[in-house]
Amino acid sequence: MIDKILNLKKEKGYVILAHNYQIPELQDIADFVGDSLQLARKAVGLKEKKILFLGVDFMAELVKILNPEKKVIVPDKSATCPMANRLTPKMIEEYKKRFPGAPVVLYVNSTAECKALADVICTSANAVEVVKKIESDVILFGPDKNLAEHVAEKTGKKIVAIPEGGRCPVHQFGENSVDIAKKKYPDAKVVVHPECPRSVRDKADYVGSTGQMEEIPKGDPSRTFVIGTEIGMIHKLKRKFPDRNFIPLENAICVNMKKNTLENTLLALETESFEVTLPEDIIEKARRPILRMFEIMG
Repeated sequence: MIDKILNLKKEKGYVILAHNYQIPELQDIADFVGDSLQLARKAVGLKEKKILFLGVDFMAELVKILNPEKKVIVPDKSATCPMANRLTPKMIEEYKKRFPGAPVVLYVNSTAECKALADVICTSANAVEVVKKIESDVILFGPDKNLAEHVAEKTGKKIVAIPEGGRCPVHQFGENSVDIAKKKYPDAKVVVHPECPRSVRDKADYVGSTGQMEEIPKGDPSRTFVIGTEIGMIHKLKRKFPDRNFIPLENAICVNMKKNTLENTLLALETESFEVTLPEDIIEKARRPILRMFEIMG
């Protein structure tokens, strides 16, 4: 099956982009593996005009927004993000009325329709820096309340989370999970994602995005790291640092990320579906806050 996928990919001119949370078999056959923004930016520089994206819907949309001239297909169109879907354009409009003049900063984990209403997009890696550079003491931030709290802690600004209960279910680790891990692995460093609850973030040695998790072992000589994010990241880290030990904080699985398989990936290449399409006006409006993020970050 892997041979068929690789042969079809080459024959039809596709590049395979896979998110860090994909199953190991899909990470291994991908041309590039990374977080949603890394993959979208990688796509911009590709000479190939066809992309098979392995992730969830908002990520594939992001690739399409930044590469409207390219064909983007996914193996399973039902692979989605519950947190991204919690935020609606109507909610954003309501909060804009309640806080007139407050900039809207949306986490990249949001729908294209919501991005079209944002002033700036951010990632888990740059959210703090983006908000610091915005000249406003009040920020409307969605859809992740935990990331909003993290940004508020680091910037001292009033961060209004929209919606109030927006969270990633995969990152809701138990309050004592870090204590248990440190007791079991006393020499390990605990690294958690900023989508985790504050009780988990406060006890960790490092808080960082999946991209930042790849950088930590370069500067920390520890041999063992406990990783608090979706289980797929463990495979990525083990491939990159085969001399280190990586242990999941909990067996955190995103069922939507796991909807992509070798079987439906092969079928996607055979049929060249399902294609990601967005209205031209949404692409144009959603691209602006993304480019604004690039400008802010320099």
